[in-house]
Amino acid sequence: MPLDLVTVPCLSDNYAYLIHDAESGATAVVDVPEAAPIAAALEARGWQLSEVWITHHHADHVQGLDELLKGREVTVTGCGADASRLPPLDRRVGEGESFDFAGEAVHVMDVSGHTVGHIAFHLPQSGLAFTADSLMALGCGRVFEGTMEQMWESLSKLARLPAETVICSGHEYTTANGRFAITIEPENKALISRIEAVAEARAKGEPTVPSRLSDELATNPFLRAGDAPVREALGMTDAPAAEVFAEIRRRKDAF
Repeated sequence: MPLDLVTVPCLSDNYAYLIHDAESGATAVVDVPEAAPIAAALEARGWQLSEVWITHHHADHVQGLDELLKGREVTVTGCGADASRLPPLDRRVGEGESFDFAGEAVHVMDVSGHTVGHIAFHLPQSGLAFTADSLMALGCGRVFEGTMEQMWESLSKLARLPAETVICSGHEYTTANGRFAITIEPENKALISRIEAVAEARAKGEPTVPSRLSDELATNPFLRAGDAPVREALGMTDAPAAEVFAEIRRRKDAF
């Protein structure tokens, strides 16, 4: 049976994700911005939380953990190399490692850039990738701790996943990301259509995440830094893709 995936809005614009295996009853949550919405989503479905997967140390991804763990026996997984900045971990993981969830392999990817020690969780069998603040819908996270080259390497790694992969990112930033993306590629028909679809979803109060990697490859300027239309639009036809990415990120930071 396929895993159940639930997108849980938290705080003002964060998301957590519940992953549930109906056969075994195993349930994981990716990031814990706040406890109450996650606890409510679990209770509404009669699920018992068994695992927490942490992507990075920022407070808006971990600050609800202590409250959520009260009265629960849960395995907490996070980046071993960044353990000093994370809540106490039961399972320390890093690039290239994997662990089992309900009989499915969960692959760990180092996607540093937004922070050093940011990881993503890829479930190839289910076609899911939990990318938090690395690859985002129509965008990517600010480069706070790593370098532009490091962030481009991380995004390139994610871009090589199968195109049908569902990208579960950490924030409802898609509308603002679209307003910026169209300044880079105003003639991109796929982007224009996606911005319209995002506006419709938000008008209904619906989340715009998760998204398909194929859509990100067609519309997300940060993934398209190596593509000819983006290079030409920026007047950087012969520049390395990492430099084009850095210019796009600088423009977004000032947008």
